[in-house]
Amino acid sequence: MSIADQVRGSTIAGTAEAAPRVKAPAISLPVVGERELRLDLFRGLALWLIFIDHLPPNLLTWFTIRNYGFSDATEIFIFISGYTAAFVYGRAMLENGFVIATARILRRVWQIYVAHVFLFTIFLAEISYVATRFENPLYTEEMGIMDFLKQPDVTIVQALLLRFRPVNMDVLPLYIVLMLALPLILWLMKWKPDVTLGLSVLLYAVTWEFDLYLSAYPNGFWAFNPMAWQLLFVFGAWCALGGAKRMSRILASPVTMWISIAYLVAAFYVTMTWYVPGLSHFMPKRLEQWMYPIDKTDLDVLRFTHFLALAALTVRFLPRTWPGLKSPWLRPLILCGQHSLEIFCLGVFLAFAGHFILAEISGGPAMHALISLSGILIMWGMAWLISWYKSEADKSGSKTKNAVGNADMAGGG
Repeated sequence: MSIADQVRGSTIAGTAEAAPRVKAPAISLPVVGERELRLDLFRGLALWLIFIDHLPPNLLTWFTIRNYGFSDATEIFIFISGYTAAFVYGRAMLENGFVIATARILRRVWQIYVAHVFLFTIFLAEISYVATRFENPLYTEEMGIMDFLKQPDVTIVQALLLRFRPVNMDVLPLYIVLMLALPLILWLMKWKPDVTLGLSVLLYAVTWEFDLYLSAYPNGFWAFNPMAWQLLFVFGAWCALGGAKRMSRILASPVTMWISIAYLVAAFYVTMTWYVPGLSHFMPKRLEQWMYPIDKTDLDVLRFTHFLALAALTVRFLPRTWPGLKSPWLRPLILCGQHSLEIFCLGVFLAFAGHFILAEISGGPAMHALISLSGILIMWGMAWLISWYKSEADKSGSKTKNAVGNADMAGGG
């Protein structure tokens, strides 16, 4: 090697050493194309549970988690919504910047808002038709649309502002508000994810301390307070953007496992006292005074920690590589979870239809079971149809692109 080569080699090495190291991003994302089937599975399960819980109490109601602990399917749905939203739009925030990511998020918010307005219109038409056709005004009062029938001009404006909602239509407005806050959440997490989660906890605490809430029309407040439920949404986003990896040692610890089991057992015992009054004699009075009421509107801390305990055990005993995720028996749940917006809207519509059938035709246990199972089958069938349609559309799109590409090459030749 010549002296010139040695000098050139040492210069290159020196330049490489002198070059500043690129700072690693504060957040991390999974590999592109890597789908987390556990999220689809549990979001589909949450949709089924929400549908069953919206029906009058029946045998299948006892299979939903709200009867055995403090949290229910709503916590699952909001957490996974935050996780998947951060997973999808966090990459856009890192690669394309704040403006492009915000534009994409707002486009999704608009889609959810249109779905909410469409569902609101169909839901009102369904309730009004049934109430008029069967001359039973109790349906309008029970489903919370009496004010709409009295003042439709004022109420429709309030509905468009998300302040008026019939019964069972509270989740989508909450989701819309949380998605509107997502650009700020992702921007802060790009800077300091742990600080962002801390700010979320602070907002949650301030909401409880000063009783912050959003008012509803004609009176009252939102059934799900966004300023409290944002904690679960932000926590899901934080987990998706590297928080879950940083917690892996804690989640794998036997101490965490046994604390979670103990908490779930205690919560199970408390909920059993609601159905078996004799068990309440073994509950300390001071504990009852501190614990009750367990508020769902403001996401009581007991509900939040109950969900954390369930999530910790799920992650521990249901790994990403679990072969059962490919089982055809779980395929219906996964399909529903992959098309959550459409299936949620369908579930709300089916819940009232089932409520009507049970009230007008038969309220026996056999009819309850038939309505519940039929609704689940319809949701599964709709999810399969949407999936099939999208796959066919993708095939047609790829054929069109290939045809255009071949024509371009032929013209260029």
